[in-house]
Amino acid sequence: QLQASGGGGVQAGGSLRLSCAASGRAFSTYGMGWFRQAPGKEREFVGFVSWSADIAYYADSVKGRFTISRDNAKNTVYLQMNSLKPEDTAVYYCAAKSPSRGGSNRIAVAYDYWGQGTLVTVSS
Repeated sequence: QLQASGGGGVQAGGSLRLSCAASGRAFSTYGMGWFRQAPGKEREFVGFVSWSADIAYYADSVKGRFTISRDNAKNTVYLQMNSLKPEDTAVYYCAAKSPSRGGSNRIAVAYDYWGQGTLVTVSS
């Protein structure tokens, strides 16, 4: 129900835009998060956007470089990644959090639905 795309290889300093297309339910009412998982590491929070896009926040490691946006008419969430660094290399996942679900938006277990992940590789 969530399909992430847009990953690929890029040189340090470059940009990529990831997309997460939702289908099958009214994800326009869901908060959406992006997480990433590097080889040998745990999945970590990247950023979150509320259903109305009036609230967005990011991990300190990407703040000022990454931007999340959403188009509810298209049921799509985006992650614009600029000034990429080798340490940004990871599989990136989008996730949807029901409005009735509690818990921190920064924690993976608080999310109800997950995309399959898209690989981002940043070379130095």
